[in-house]
Amino acid sequence: MAGFKIAVATPDGEHLSAHFGETPWYEVFTVEEGQIVARERRAKPHHSHGQHEHHTPGEGCGGGQFFGPIRDCRVLIVGGMGRPAYARAQEAGLEVFPAGGTVEEAVRAYLAGTLQADMRRIHRGGGGHRH
Repeated sequence: MAGFKIAVATPDGEHLSAHFGETPWYEVFTVEEGQIVARERRAKPHHSHGQHEHHTPGEGCGGGQFFGPIRDCRVLIVGGMGRPAYARAQEAGLEVFPAGGTVEEAVRAYLAGTLQADMRRIHRGGGGHRH
C-alpha cells in the first residue's frame, strides 16, 4: 500500500477542533504500510471575525483556501465544521471524518478502520457567525 497523509484540524495539537473555520493548525501524519512514520504541524488559514483579508476573490468563509496547506493529504479529520466547508473539503478530494476524541485517538481509529464519521458534527451553516 502506497503511503498517504492524514490531516487533523486542531487548536493545540492534542484535541480535535469543534470550529474548523477558526482552527489555526493542521497536524499532518504521514502513513506508510499502516504505520505513522512522521508528524508535522502546518498553519491553517482561519477565519477571524471582522477581518476578511484571508479570503481570496470569489471565496467566502469556508472557502477552498483552507485546504491549500493539505493538498498532499487524502484524509481530513475534524471535530466539527459547517456544511459549506465540508462540501468544499470533499470537492478538494479529501475524505472527511467529523469525529470526537483526541488527535491521536482519531488517527489511530482511522488506521484501524474503526473511525466513524459523525455527521451530527457537520453544522447547517458556515459555523454560526454572520457577515
